[in-house]
Amino acid sequence: MKPEDLERLSAESLARVSACADGSALAAVERDLLGKGGVVAGLLASIGGLEAADRRAVGEGANALKQTVLAAIAERETAFEAERLEMERGGDGFDPTLVGTREARGSLHPVTLVSRQLEDVFLSMGYRVLDGPEVELDHYNFVGLNIPSDHPARDMQDTFWCEPAPDGTDGADLLLRTHTSCVQVRALEVLEPPFRAIVPGRVFRQEATDATHEHTFHQMEGLVVGQGITVGHLIGTMRTFLREAFGREIEVRLRPGYFPFVEPGFELDAACPFCEEGADSCRVCKGSRWIELCPCGMVHPAVLEMAGIDTDVWNGFAFGLGVSRMAMLRYGIEDIRHLLGGDLRFLEQFS
Repeated sequence: MKPEDLERLSAESLARVSACADGSALAAVERDLLGKGGVVAGLLASIGGLEAADRRAVGEGANALKQTVLAAIAERETAFEAERLEMERGGDGFDPTLVGTREARGSLHPVTLVSRQLEDVFLSMGYRVLDGPEVELDHYNFVGLNIPSDHPARDMQDTFWCEPAPDGTDGADLLLRTHTSCVQVRALEVLEPPFRAIVPGRVFRQEATDATHEHTFHQMEGLVVGQGITVGHLIGTMRTFLREAFGREIEVRLRPGYFPFVEPGFELDAACPFCEEGADSCRVCKGSRWIELCPCGMVHPAVLEMAGIDTDVWNGFAFGLGVSRMAMLRYGIEDIRHLLGGDLRFLEQFS
């Protein structure tokens, strides 16, 4: 092979590299020129058949061609990378090689955190978690809970009633549920006793708002139906729940309370878990040592009978926890309106 032949071969190789339009084409040319059985390999293989005077020149020429092709390929790859970055920037100055900006992440709401913790406690005790509609029928919110239309207990709950629908359908029987107890009626209709269930959810009351009252808040209804259920089972359940929720034994007491759907009915108080030993006052219980935790009692026989349950065989107890109140106690929140205020400065504390 003559020197001019090496020059021609080098020029042709560089032209092939320059003509590559993308990385895959460049890789194919590289294999053709530098790979096994390629142009450079062919030159080196031909040295054995040359005259002794020509072997050195061809060997040096083959190595020079290899280095020239490698340099041209590296330059073309750099050009491809520059084109890719320019396309990603889209002409707006974006540089993907710069350190990115961390995106803001959301967090769970304090009510959601407490609700999930309470659900875990009751699931560990064999309860199931139920749900129900927030727009409810009068039957489930009142009548099925032993609160007929003329019952004075309806005045205890200022209700959001729905207006008639645009098509003229009467909305008098529709309302925003005032408690999660309405799911108790639905559960009694469809579940075969014995069973244990809780119902966490949002409820609505038409009342003036202040630091301790809100028109929208969260509750958790609890219902147990079985044979031979007693008040002792209710107290034991509450003690177990409080021990798991606060990580230590909590003393409880029962005071008489009236609720149409339980008989007897109680107000269950818990010894304040935030009082320090020997303290005369506490921001939570105001020095009384007790906090009102939940209304509860034995399910009224009339409620069971309306759901078609034989009260000679089955009985049970029910309780209602204020999840919003539990969240306020757990995190030291002084105003219930913070929970639904939508202020990111407040919510970011729980991220």
